[in-house]
Amino acid sequence: MEAIVIIFISALISLFLGILKKPTLVMVVSIAGLAIGAIVQNYEWYFLNEKYQLLDFNDSNIQFLNLAVTLTGIIILSGYKHFMDEPATIGDFSALMLFSLSGGLCLIGFKDLFMFFLGLEILSIPLYVLAGSKKKSASSSEAALKYFYLGSFATALLLFGIALVYGTVGTFNIEKIGFISMLFTDQLPSMFFVGVLFMLAAMLFKVGAFPFHFWVADVYQGSPSVFMTYMSSVVKLIGIYAFYRLFGMMFPGVETFWTTLIVIAIFVSMFIGNLSALNQDTFKRLMAFSSITNGAYALMTVLTYKSGSDALLVYMVGYGFSVVALMTISMLVNDNDDKLSSLSGIGYKNPLIGVVGIVALLSVAGIPPMTGFFGKAMVFYQAFEENMWLVSFALLNSAIGVYIYLKITMTLMKKDDNAAVISLNWSQQLVLSISLLALLFGWTILYF
Repeated sequence: MEAIVIIFISALISLFLGILKKPTLVMVVSIAGLAIGAIVQNYEWYFLNEKYQLLDFNDSNIQFLNLAVTLTGIIILSGYKHFMDEPATIGDFSALMLFSLSGGLCLIGFKDLFMFFLGLEILSIPLYVLAGSKKKSASSSEAALKYFYLGSFATALLLFGIALVYGTVGTFNIEKIGFISMLFTDQLPSMFFVGVLFMLAAMLFKVGAFPFHFWVADVYQGSPSVFMTYMSSVVKLIGIYAFYRLFGMMFPGVETFWTTLIVIAIFVSMFIGNLSALNQDTFKRLMAFSSITNGAYALMTVLTYKSGSDALLVYMVGYGFSVVALMTISMLVNDNDDKLSSLSGIGYKNPLIGVVGIVALLSVAGIPPMTGFFGKAMVFYQAFEENMWLVSFALLNSAIGVYIYLKITMTLMKKDDNAAVISLNWSQQLVLSISLLALLFGWTILYF
């Protein structure tokens, strides 16, 4: 709980420092707040009274907290140039990201449905503003409105589902609900299953999975690149982990009901994401459809909750840092046109960009020995015994993904004399270097 307090306070300080129009100072305060919050939570330097400890950060989920905080800090660094171009709004943007992360940490450590809902709303509301932060862009305004209206609809579904579940079991505590669902499985009324169905629909929307995936491409394309990076990495990570904990802990007794629906969502999402990505000529839309497919792979861990969260952690390390690396390269090359063709020869003319781009693309494609390969292998291995046919189709989709990402790799490394030589500032070099190390050695997180 202390980490959330510290990050929230650093967000408030960043908000007021924005008045000074000093992006570097705001960035330092934001990253310092993230670092201090993570350190305090990891080393259990608790300063709040026990009655205020409303969240549970144990050995399992503290690693997801660390990953979310790390990715957020790196994304703030990667957007340094964007913030420098708009110094008047640096405090607002940085604060909104930290406010959103505060809600995300509630979703990582929630113990009851009240904190789950509160965290989900705190995570989501700043995103509606960030998505529409390009004031002169019609697509950005469209993204914000679409995200807000559909997100509000999903929230209504979630609240209705929570109300039905609470009306059946009489408690918000997820462990007690899980115990009741196992002990009285045959006695649960239909109202309970309707509640589970509504909550499932809301969570599928939040992670951008079928049949509630249709907002992803438009929202990602319309959002500024730095915030799209945050949504497709940190928000995706937190949403899937919250999904994982919610259904794994609350509804183990009725898993035959909801697992069937999740399997269908995973199956269709994989094909929608990959087949739609084949014909894209803009980078953001391609990454949006890629996020649908990769989100579907990650959702397989919900089906294997009893096997632990290690597979999900490694998978999201590989995917999260791949997104950060690729979107940073996209921002360096062309943040306005966003055409895939603009990547032509950039890796050839700029060695660091080329190396990081290749490693990121190979990692998200699941090619060894990248972290993405280990994560995907662990996820598929856990799911193989009970869902062999689903894993078989996932492997087929992985082959399609390899084709897509190798095609981008060839474009990136093409010998093109017209390609620009890009001058990297210190923050961009740092982001690319950290991403490279994470994509090569991130799988070793299991040993720490």
